[in-house]
Amino acid sequence: MTRYALDYDLSDWRGWLAGNGFPLYRAGQIYNWICQKGVVAPKEFTNLSQPLRERLENEFNWKLPEVDSALESKDGSSKILVKTEDGLLIEMVVMSYESRVTLCLSSQVGCRMGCTFCQTGKMGLKRNLSSGEILAQIIIANRHLGSKRVSNVVFMGMGEPLDNYDHVVKACRAMIDPDGFGLSKSRVTVSTSGLVPEIQKLGADLPVRLAISLHNADDEKRSRLMPVNRKYPLAELKKALLDYPAPKRYGITFEYVLIEGVNDSIADAKKLVRFLHGLKAKVNLIPLNHFPGVQMKASESESIRNFQSYLSERSIPAPVRYSRGQDVSGGCGQLAAKREKEIDLDPRVLHRQRRRAGRL
Repeated sequence: MTRYALDYDLSDWRGWLAGNGFPLYRAGQIYNWICQKGVVAPKEFTNLSQPLRERLENEFNWKLPEVDSALESKDGSSKILVKTEDGLLIEMVVMSYESRVTLCLSSQVGCRMGCTFCQTGKMGLKRNLSSGEILAQIIIANRHLGSKRVSNVVFMGMGEPLDNYDHVVKACRAMIDPDGFGLSKSRVTVSTSGLVPEIQKLGADLPVRLAISLHNADDEKRSRLMPVNRKYPLAELKKALLDYPAPKRYGITFEYVLIEGVNDSIADAKKLVRFLHGLKAKVNLIPLNHFPGVQMKASESESIRNFQSYLSERSIPAPVRYSRGQDVSGGCGQLAAKREKEIDLDPRVLHRQRRRAGRL
């Protein structure tokens, strides 16, 4: 089976070169073409010898996942649907701001966590993405952006990142490697629903920024929303977070989807404050995003304000995050690898989507 070139890190390239009689310093040049320049065609590696380029071309698969479509949101974000070589679909969201470009990427095709407020969870798990398939999303996003480049990466797309631990960590190492994509460690965030052993392992292996999909600080209620809580209840999760070597400046981010009548009362806020005691934390409050089949509703504005005020008055930063890309089903919890015809699109974006996709 042909090896996928993007799965190779700097160490892998050195090993391959050594085993095939080529100078080891060529590894840095190959890696630079891929990560820094986003070039994935050996024939364009002009500082390599012709024999080496031919070997690379013949022995590795260099194909990026195919861009199926790109949907442009009225808020300026883009949801890109890509097809893997085995015909599966994944989604990624590119969000441009004045000072940064954030890529929300996927780590799995589908997800097996089964969170009730997330459309990806309705798909079940198809398979893990390899480290190269994860990194390919950065290259695709950079090509989509043109003159801009991705500066921040959040593992908040399809999948539970820590359920694909080895591939995610390998991809993260390439992202923060100065010889790789060169991102700051503080600009790479791994989100998890609460896989305690993997949180502990990540803290020892590669302490990037950590985000926790929490959504309730009551074990019974959280277990109904998130089945993972039955295996790793809040007390176990809290212990792992207290031990996690989070950056002092940032601490740990908690994602909290606000659902009317489910987790948005002051009593819920009080339990959340108790859970966060002892942690340096920021809570992103996210009104539930609608998707077909969901019976729950986003919290009312007054409930959101009251919940936010309760946290803020206790010195817990709690910005309300209205998900970008909602009009193209690109918001938090809406990703489900749907093609255009399967999405209830905002009519205002229909005239833009094919034109943009055609330029990728």
